[in-house]
Amino acid sequence: MSPVLFGFPVEYLIIGVLLLALLVLYLLYSRLSATVEKRAYKVAERWRRDEIARIEQKKEAEMESRVNEKAGILFQSWRQSEEKKIRQDAVAKSQAVTKGKITEHLIPYFPAFAYNPKDARFLGSPVDFFIFDGLSEGDLSEIVLVEVKTGKSQLSKREKQVKECVEGGRVRYEVMRHG
Repeated sequence: MSPVLFGFPVEYLIIGVLLLALLVLYLLYSRLSATVEKRAYKVAERWRRDEIARIEQKKEAEMESRVNEKAGILFQSWRQSEEKKIRQDAVAKSQAVTKGKITEHLIPYFPAFAYNPKDARFLGSPVDFFIFDGLSEGDLSEIVLVEVKTGKSQLSKREKQVKECVEGGRVRYEVMRHG
């Protein structure tokens, strides 16, 4: 017969203790398994968020790179077309200025010039000519300041100031002696 403890055979008590230990181990395993599962889920979720963020950043960087590349191409294209226009405009303005300078010098010899070319004195700035009307024939009738303009060009600020002084009668004659 087997020994008895607390009124139960020892084998039953050992089996009971083993079953109890097994139950405790199962409960600990279940709790540990749930904790590991939660941690694994958190790690996986963090990795998923980080990976999505990394992919989105990569997409944004690629998109920004494409946008910058496209903008660079568009800018270069615009620059080339505008540079061509600017150069053409500069050439046209230069030609207009040159034409104006030549016209200023030659205008006294054009048929439409209302004065005797011998009476014209070229100054250039701030007015183009002083006309001493009738001086070449010995009968000075008036002094005229002439500004030559071509096309749609306007009087400059300085030219307007000279015109206003003449029209306002703020003109005088002065003799300056030296020595």
